[in-house]
Amino acid sequence: MPSQDTLTVAGRTFRSRLLVGTGKYQDFEQTRQALDASGCEIVTVAIRRVNLGQNANEPSLLDFVPTSRFTYLPNTAGCYNAEEAVRTLRLARELLDGHDLVKLEVLGDPHTLFPNMPETLKATETLVKEGFKVMVYCTDDPIQARMLEDLGAVAVMPLASLIGSGMGILNPWNLRLIIDQARVPVLVDAGVGTASDAAIAMELGCDGVLMNTAIAGAKNPVLMASAMKKAVEAGREAFLAGRMPRKLYSASPSSPVEGVVR
Repeated sequence: MPSQDTLTVAGRTFRSRLLVGTGKYQDFEQTRQALDASGCEIVTVAIRRVNLGQNANEPSLLDFVPTSRFTYLPNTAGCYNAEEAVRTLRLARELLDGHDLVKLEVLGDPHTLFPNMPETLKATETLVKEGFKVMVYCTDDPIQARMLEDLGAVAVMPLASLIGSGMGILNPWNLRLIIDQARVPVLVDAGVGTASDAAIAMELGCDGVLMNTAIAGAKNPVLMASAMKKAVEAGREAFLAGRMPRKLYSASPSSPVEGVVR
């Protein structure tokens, strides 16, 4: 990868374009091993589900995943309206000493975990006014993505497919529409199942990929984390290199025909 090719979000620069969640692992030790193998620098943390010191008598993620090594991205997993989400991120800012870079997700229902966009837009507006730097989980609707950007979101994060489904990218055309119009980073969030999905997202021109279940739910999470690191890097390199044109016909040989001995 070119040394200058970095991901910049809200004025902060990162070498890795892979963001990894901290839930669903066997324990905090396995969480740390997977994060190290992934090479990620940004980790998402579900404030409602992970102990960051709220429960004094339980192990804290901070002891295994220190803020000196990783940038925390508190998220609002499990929130179903704007009020819940805003309250959760206010708590996160308090727990993390004024931390302002956050991930907003407001869900529509517990079965699909699809974004509730009216509530997401409402929460984004409130959080931006309160000084948060908001990365937003959203549908793959280019109009909604533009609305989030206009409200002040520092990144838009359209789903590839439903959270935890592992179905991969179901609508690459919508993603391209979002990427082509965006002035902020676009990161695929949700639906990645294996390394090829991550590579495809990056080849499309996404600025990064966020995942949790694809790694934590693998038979060998640490090995899958390593695979995802390579896939994101390979996909990014392929995007920067620029693929050859697609041709329905006009097949050409891979070796030159000039000077062939006959």
